[in-house]
Amino acid sequence: MTADSSLEISIDRVGKDFVVRPSGQINVYSSPDLRDSLQALLSKKPLPQTVTVDLAGVSSIETSGVATLIEALRIARHRHVAFCLQGAGGPVFRLFEVTGVLSLFDLAGSREKVS
Repeated sequence: MTADSSLEISIDRVGKDFVVRPSGQINVYSSPDLRDSLQALLSKKPLPQTVTVDLAGVSSIETSGVATLIEALRIARHRHVAFCLQGAGGPVFRLFEVTGVLSLFDLAGSREKVS
């Protein structure tokens, strides 16, 4: 992993819910770390009620990151766990829009921010 592909992930528990806060770039090098974190949460016993991924701290995301989030969404739905995204703005929101996966996710608090 190179310095420009660093990603920090913090996870907060709020009752039966979890909020995942990645910060940095989500790309081919860092998306496996995010995948591991999300899969661990979605395998917890007892299962969380809701997993929210707060993308406000994400400066950029590549299609590998989008694929990771889609995979987590699929697992969450299979396990009857609510999975939503929040804080997506600017280029992050735009990639969801361009790839056509915007409608798959609950994007609470997300909007395109014009620079």
